[in-house]
Amino acid sequence: MKICYIEKRFCVDRLALIAISNQIIEEYQKDGYVLTLRQLYYQLVSRDYLKNDQKNYSKLGDTISDGRLAGLIDWKAIEDRTRNVVSNSHWDNPADIIRSAADSYSIDKWVSQDYRIEVWVEKEALAGVFERICSELDVPYLACRGYVSQSEMWRAARRLKRFENDGCKTVILHFGDHDPSGIDMSRDIKDRLYMFGARPSVERLALNLDQIEQYKPPPNPAKTTDSRFEGYQSEFGDESWELDALEPRVLVDLVRDGVFSYRDVNKWDAATKQEERDRRLLMRASSTWAKLEQVLDTSIIEETIDEEEED
Repeated sequence: MKICYIEKRFCVDRLALIAISNQIIEEYQKDGYVLTLRQLYYQLVSRDYLKNDQKNYSKLGDTISDGRLAGLIDWKAIEDRTRNVVSNSHWDNPADIIRSAADSYSIDKWVSQDYRIEVWVEKEALAGVFERICSELDVPYLACRGYVSQSEMWRAARRLKRFENDGCKTVILHFGDHDPSGIDMSRDIKDRLYMFGARPSVERLALNLDQIEQYKPPPNPAKTTDSRFEGYQSEFGDESWELDALEPRVLVDLVRDGVFSYRDVNKWDAATKQEERDRRLLMRASSTWAKLEQVLDTSIIEETIDEEEED
């Protein structure tokens, strides 16, 4: 959706930046993804269209903003995942809500599994990528926003302990930046969950050195002001890398492979068949609502009469 609100003139360099940005945006839209500004920036850096510095990041932000206003960039192509309107759901009639319930109906297919899996990601800006694949795989995910708050960690431990008390093994699949704090967060998650009595396996799926070597995301200087810098520097050097720089399809594959390594296929398929049968029943109730309404109306009238007689 390209809509021009303000007429603008662009220099050759900015027009070229808009053109390559649109090309990258279209690539992602074909795969069903919507980019954040930061993800677009890292794609431009990794493809050698921009140097990795704050000046170029700011330049991209201004160019995307002006390009949208001038009708050159799709308004739906870049999203801000930190600001969203929340509103109540509404339906035109009871049949619609039954149909909606059928569409969203899901049983807990993990009940029969030996493992309970959760996906934790450091960056809230990546929530859109992880939400999609985690919804598909029916696994919970948590956007940690850096180090997890004490209250959220306590609630997580209580949740995991309930699964463990039921005989399940629990697993946290963690995704974080490769920088002094991002590396330490995987350790922190395990230590504090253990302190609160949960005993999950914490598996760091990204960002790791082998992935950096394979996908070559653009490096950043590691923050010398980070209290964990010296320990990080001694092991990894002065450079750091952000999780956002990996393409969404790479992150999705990592989540899928991680979850599939713990999921029992036969038990999952059996639960899925039960879920589909229940969903068909709900759809049938929705499609025959007119008949059901008459039956239910009659029942309500009879109940009302009985109550009045009792009074």
